[in-house]
Amino acid sequence: MDDTQQLLIERACARLVTEYCHFVDHGEAAKIAGQFTEDGVWTAPGNTMTGRAELERGFAARQRNTRRMSRHTCMNLLVDVIDENTAKGVVYLVLFRHDGEEVRATSPVGPPALIGEYRDEFVRTDDGWRFKRRELAASFV
Repeated sequence: MDDTQQLLIERACARLVTEYCHFVDHGEAAKIAGQFTEDGVWTAPGNTMTGRAELERGFAARQRNTRRMSRHTCMNLLVDVIDENTAKGVVYLVLFRHDGEEVRATSPVGPPALIGEYRDEFVRTDDGWRFKRRELAASFV
């Protein structure tokens, strides 16, 4: 694998991370299930979803929660390319969220709901790069 191939893989994985944040924060959380492999896993303390059906149910439920406004601020993304078809990554997360009226342009600002990191496993599929596993590890709550 040459440097250009490695950079393209890193960029594809970074885009997946950014799309995830955009989807969940802008009322399109149901799209997130399609970012995972058929047997993909999303896990956080107290909650694990395994497989496309569970991911679809879980992220559709998040999308239906129209009272919640959130911003998943991800930074310091580090992607390690293992080979042409697999990569691992870690990205810091600062999560702001507030449940309020369904139709509003802003929410009150307060401290972050959570600071932690996502630990990701990426794989190349016929449909492009996908999450194989996404684990939320909380550091400050």
